[in-house]
Amino acid sequence: MAKIEKLIARFLLRPADLTWDELIHVLSYFGYHELKKGKTGGSRRKFADEAKRMINLHKPHPGNIVKRYMIDQVIAVLKENGNIKNE
Repeated sequence: MAKIEKLIARFLLRPADLTWDELIHVLSYFGYHELKKGKTGGSRRKFADEAKRMINLHKPHPGNIVKRYMIDQVIAVLKENGNIKNE
């Protein structure tokens, strides 16, 4: 099993210690890239795929651990878009 497959499996388990960088890596695997932010973007981050489907998240601070509700939100969008299968 490749590293990304292990990371996706871990991501789908909704771990309490998933980092922002790991989440970005998962989104990147599914074709999402971060859009340029404006001057007042703050911690808000927008990601889009080739079909211009958006995911809006808040970058965690001061730590780097992603909140579980954000993981649930990303999983829901990836399922809705057909990137991952419903269980």
